[in-house]
Amino acid sequence: MTESANSETPTILGPQDVTAAWLTGCLQRSGHTDAVVRSFESTRIGTGQIGMCVRYDLDLDGGDESTPVSLVGKFASDDPTSRHTGVMLGNYIKEVCFYRELQHRLTISTPRCYYAEIEGQGPEFALLLEDLAPGEQGDQLAGCTPAVARAAVLELVGLHAPSWCDEGLRNTEWIGEPSEPRIALGRAMYQAQLPGFVERYGPRLEADEVEIIEQVAASTGAPFELLGSPYSLVHVDYRLDNLLIDSRSDPPKISAVDWQSITLGNPLSDVAYFLGAGLLPEVRRDVEHEIVRAYHAALESAGVSGYAWQDCWNDYRRSTFSGFAVTVIASMMVQQTERGDDMFVAMARRHSRHALDLGAQEFLSV
Repeated sequence: MTESANSETPTILGPQDVTAAWLTGCLQRSGHTDAVVRSFESTRIGTGQIGMCVRYDLDLDGGDESTPVSLVGKFASDDPTSRHTGVMLGNYIKEVCFYRELQHRLTISTPRCYYAEIEGQGPEFALLLEDLAPGEQGDQLAGCTPAVARAAVLELVGLHAPSWCDEGLRNTEWIGEPSEPRIALGRAMYQAQLPGFVERYGPRLEADEVEIIEQVAASTGAPFELLGSPYSLVHVDYRLDNLLIDSRSDPPKISAVDWQSITLGNPLSDVAYFLGAGLLPEVRRDVEHEIVRAYHAALESAGVSGYAWQDCWNDYRRSTFSGFAVTVIASMMVQQTERGDDMFVAMARRHSRHALDLGAQEFLSV
C-alpha cells in the first residue's frame, strides 16, 4: 500500500488503522527525525494465543543506517474468546505497562518499543516494536538444545537481579502480585478448567502425569502461594514460543517478548518453567543442575547476595509446578487450534514429568 506520510501520530488500537503516516510519526518521535515511510507491506507472523503480531516492511525516504527497515506491531487476537481472556487476566494492560514503565529498568534483552497504547484494560491496544530478525521464534513443540536453554536461563538474570526484592514494585495494581483473592481465583480457575482439560488431553498423557495434574487442584502449597522471599519480577510465560533466538553468535543471543503475564513471584519459577517446558525430559535430566548452578552464580555476579545455593535449588524444585496453572487454565480459555493442542499436551507432559523427576510433590502442602 502507498500513501502520503506526515509526522502526526494519532492513536492506533488495531492493525486496520496502521498507515504510513502513523509509522512515520512513530519513527520520528523515537529519534529518526529524517525518516519518512512512503509505503509498507504487512505480514502476519507468530503463533500467539492471545495476541496477534504483524511485521511491517518499510519503504523509507531519508533516515540513516540506524533507522529500522521493518517493525512489528502487536494487537489483540481476532478471536473473541482469546480477547475476553486477555482482558480478564490483565494480559493486555500488563504488556503495555511493561514497555511504558519497566523496560528501561531491566537488562534482559527485549525489543525496543516505538509505541504503546491501550484503551482501558483492552482489548483495544497496540504496540510497535523493534523487529529482532534474523532472530527466530523458538519452537515449543520441538524443544531446544542445552546451549539455547543455558543462554535463555542466564538471560533471565537481567530480569530478576535488577528487581530482586524491590519493595518499590509492591502494591502496583497492574503488576498484580499474589494476594489471597488472586490465589483463590487462580485455584478456582484451575479447579474449574481441570475436568475439561483432563477430558480433552488426558488420553494423550501418562497415568502418573494426569494424577499429579489433578493433585495440584487440591494443593495448599505450590503453586498457589503468597509472595515469599526472595521475589522479583517474573515473566511467568518464559518459554520458547516467547523467545527470539539469534544463533549466529556463541552462545546464542536470546531476546524475550510477550510480556502479557508479568508479575512478582519467586524468580526460580521462570527458570523451572523454561527448563521444564523447553527441554525434552531425557535432555533436561542431564543438564538442569549445571544450568541452575550457572544461573545462581550469575545472580551473585549481578549483585544478589544472601541467597544460598541450596535455597536456590529447593526453590527450583518447588517451582516445577509453575507451569501447571498456565497449561491447564490457558488451554481451556483460548481459541482451540491443532498446534495449540499439541503445545499444551507437550507442556503438560513435560511439566508433570519435571515435578515427578525431582520429587516435588512434597511442596503441594504446607
